[in-house]
Amino acid sequence: MAKQKSNIGNRAKGSGGKPRVKPRRKSLVKGLFHFIVSPLVRRLILLVIIVAVLFWQWGRLASWVTDVTDSTVELFGWGLILIAIAVIIIMGMIWRRQLSAWAHRWKLHQWNKWLGAIAFILAVWGILALFGLGGSFGLRIINYDQGLISILRILGLVILGVILVAPRACFRLVVNFILWLGRQHRRQPAPKIAPQPTLAPTPLMEAPQPSKPEPEKETVTQVFAPTQAQQELRQVAQEVWKKYGESSALITVDGWRLPPIDILDKASEVEFGQADNMQRARLLEEALASYGVEAKVVQINAGPTVTQFGVEPGWDRRMKETRERDRDGNVRVKREEVSKTRVKVERITSLANDLALALAAPSIRIEAPVPGKSVVGIEVPNVVSSLVSLRGVIETSAFQKIETRSKLSLALGKGAGGEAIAADLSRMPHLLVAGATGSGKTVCLNSIICCLLMHNIPNEVRLIMVDPKRVELTPFNSIPHLATPVIVDTNKALGTLRWLNQEMDKRYQKLAASGARNIAGYNRNKQGEERLPYLILVVDELADLMMAGFDEVEHILCRLAQLARATGIHLVVATQRPSVDVVTGLIKANFPTRISFAVTSQVDSRTILDGGGAEKLLGKGDMLYMPTEAAKPKRLQGCFVSDAEIERLVYFWGSQRREEAAQLRVEELISPLATGKREGFPEDPLLKAAKQLLEEHKHISTSYLQRKLRIGYPRAARIMEQLEEEGAKGEEG
Repeated sequence: MAKQKSNIGNRAKGSGGKPRVKPRRKSLVKGLFHFIVSPLVRRLILLVIIVAVLFWQWGRLASWVTDVTDSTVELFGWGLILIAIAVIIIMGMIWRRQLSAWAHRWKLHQWNKWLGAIAFILAVWGILALFGLGGSFGLRIINYDQGLISILRILGLVILGVILVAPRACFRLVVNFILWLGRQHRRQPAPKIAPQPTLAPTPLMEAPQPSKPEPEKETVTQVFAPTQAQQELRQVAQEVWKKYGESSALITVDGWRLPPIDILDKASEVEFGQADNMQRARLLEEALASYGVEAKVVQINAGPTVTQFGVEPGWDRRMKETRERDRDGNVRVKREEVSKTRVKVERITSLANDLALALAAPSIRIEAPVPGKSVVGIEVPNVVSSLVSLRGVIETSAFQKIETRSKLSLALGKGAGGEAIAADLSRMPHLLVAGATGSGKTVCLNSIICCLLMHNIPNEVRLIMVDPKRVELTPFNSIPHLATPVIVDTNKALGTLRWLNQEMDKRYQKLAASGARNIAGYNRNKQGEERLPYLILVVDELADLMMAGFDEVEHILCRLAQLARATGIHLVVATQRPSVDVVTGLIKANFPTRISFAVTSQVDSRTILDGGGAEKLLGKGDMLYMPTEAAKPKRLQGCFVSDAEIERLVYFWGSQRREEAAQLRVEELISPLATGKREGFPEDPLLKAAKQLLEEHKHISTSYLQRKLRIGYPRAARIMEQLEEEGAKGEEG
């Protein structure tokens, strides 16, 4: 142990046997250097240098500051206070590190507010110059004049600032002022007109003749007589014909005058502000971002009822976080993008209810994706709906293109983006309309009928209307286009369907004899009554017909829908109960073009459109239109036709009624068929086999015939009816 300690002591000594001294001088120098370069010492050194320079050059600096201050005060005056306030605000934001956030919130579309603020500042500066406190800059604002011109300049700056800060409010104020002036002008008393002599009672559709003038007292009693409504109708008929029917500019075809476009009303469209749509687009983007979906609104299509926002899906980014230490020892998190994938469309469509809540909308519809575009369409209802008139759609180029090549052009309405939508009934070739009560189904039928009446004479288009409700289509009873008066009896409607089936077969025989493929080829070289007119069957309520004769109505409708296109027979069928027992699978398969208005449930929507969406419609003409060539339905706002327009159009055509016009005399053909007898149907080939079964078995049933003859229920039921009719005739004999 003693030897080991001696070795340790020897190691601690140097070559001279003295102990070593630790090198502390190097550490002291290093500590002194760190102290000198520390932030506190550097600021103190910089402060000492600045104080020394100021003390050294104090005289010159004082004189320079005095000169600059005097010149600045002379130039700006008390306006320096405004500049100082702006500088203090900016410095405070920089000190609090809020300048970046403020710059981020600043929008380019708010440039008008900044210009308005500058106008207000110049106006305040001009007011200071009026009292001699604005400096030379303020004097330039008022043009060195402290009289009336300077006050007008300041007032102009204030008005300009108000207009730039609140342009919409100013526009509404001007519009309201103009409307108020118009109302004040209308309130002026109108000149008194002498009482006109009353008209003698005449038939409704004839032009009334003036009667002899009578005393004033008797005239007053006649005006307030119980026949006032009839006199008003006659007066309307006379005014319509004088205003529209006696014009020399009307188009005449085969002696018939086509109605002018002025007979329809032109509705004023509501224009929506771009600022409202921009605000809703921003709310939409923020709502999607709050649910973790990156998306951007790239287009806005404002329609009459809804506005479609085209949303472009963003990216789902995967980030990688790495932590590093800087020189001061602080930990910094660095994020790097590893990969990114496009946001799935299902993530946007699943947020329909959440987006409706964020936008305070009753319901929204998402079209994902919009056909032909790489965006997702989000349809948001407008606060104020715009009315779509029939005339507004007829006057568009989209309708005129179809009207030049087809006689059966239809104006349907306007889409979600405001574009006009028209269609050709001959290419549909049949139309199925469904919707709940009050959703706009009957108005759609009225607009279709009025559109056909606007461009076709009775020799070109004939209408057969079935109205079990008795009040919807009966106003058209006096037009010459009707092949028969509006049918309101269900049994007579069944007879009409049977007659139409026979008429189709007769037309096919005519086409075969002339060697024509369709009605257009048959009518190509024929004039006048030799031409075959188009036959349009309009049924307002299919459910009543299906209740009266389910099998027969379904069979005839399907046969007409399959074969009647080439003969010029087209069907427009409507129902308010789109259930599977009314709109069956066979009917849906033969009516590829469909229109659905608002329905009560998603089941009804799937029945009519094979998909959901109609249960979210707003009603009052809001509809989904599915053409034959489209895979998805398109949202439209249907055309509106008022009762006054229908009356004017009916009076216009009714006043041209001529006895020599060709009549189809449908009543004579359907009268024996409407009694319920089956003379219109040929004898079934399996009737003899059924008679043999009846001889073998005393009692047979419809289901027994189905099993033995291997036929369907409708055919078996018809054979049973024929057997019963023959048995009844045998007993009578």
